[in-house]
Amino acid sequence: MAAVDWDDIRVFLAAARAGSLTAAGRRLGIDAATVGRRVARLETVLRATLMVRSATGLTLTAAGTRLQGSAASAETAMLATLEEGLRDAAGGTVRISVAEGFGTAILAPALPRLRAERSNLKIELVANPGLLSPATREVDMAVTLSPPSEGRLTVEPLCDYQLALYAAPGYLARRGEPSSIGALRHSDAVGYVEDLIFAPELDYLAEIGLRGRPPLASTSIRAQREIIAAGGGIGILPCFLADGLTRVCCDEVLLTRRLWLCIHRDIAATSRIKSLRIWLRRLVREQHSHLSPFDPP
Repeated sequence: MAAVDWDDIRVFLAAARAGSLTAAGRRLGIDAATVGRRVARLETVLRATLMVRSATGLTLTAAGTRLQGSAASAETAMLATLEEGLRDAAGGTVRISVAEGFGTAILAPALPRLRAERSNLKIELVANPGLLSPATREVDMAVTLSPPSEGRLTVEPLCDYQLALYAAPGYLARRGEPSSIGALRHSDAVGYVEDLIFAPELDYLAEIGLRGRPPLASTSIRAQREIIAAGGGIGILPCFLADGLTRVCCDEVLLTRRLWLCIHRDIAATSRIKSLRIWLRRLVREQHSHLSPFDPP
């Protein structure tokens, strides 16, 4: 039997977890056809059918289910070994620039745990609406909304997250719940300041057909969340920021964005950067149900 390529197993795990070749490709930063070829190659090497495609997605066979369990255990053990090896060696300061919502709601609450695990690693978190660039060495790492194409950077997909339309229960009781996107034109929209949107991925309202300047706007997604929570209107928020709010137009609006991890090539191989990269990947796996709550189980 030919040797099994661990990278093929990694792709298989992503497909098994995502439930479709397309979703797995998005998470891995490759196309669906490549995911399919890698899974097929693994099946050939193992001489077993691992998953069956259908109109509803991918279904694991008995062999696929066994492999998923074994591979997931091996992945966990491998990452734990890498973390243990890097823990003592990793030291120094890492400055990381992240998208504001992800930085404040997902990353910041987890940093005390990181500090407890790695007392000699110091983190400087830059969580502004705009992003600083590792290409110009303003920061060591960045979590961005799109993959930079310039500079001496290593760039890889970190995770996907979902966004939806939300309003405060009090606002809906007062103004009524819109029955469709078209009806939103009669609601108070909350969004970004139109001429200060620093990335096209943030132009959510235009994407769903609501063009023009919202009556209440902010450059900060956290500020938008507070405006919506105070009954100021209806707006698109990352689902991980929407606790206590009511989702509206559920059948029409569900957006997905991807976060990318960018590191300057000159420092990508250092222990402190490797250590933080592994920790970030563990964190987004743990937070998947908050980042993408409407993914199929």
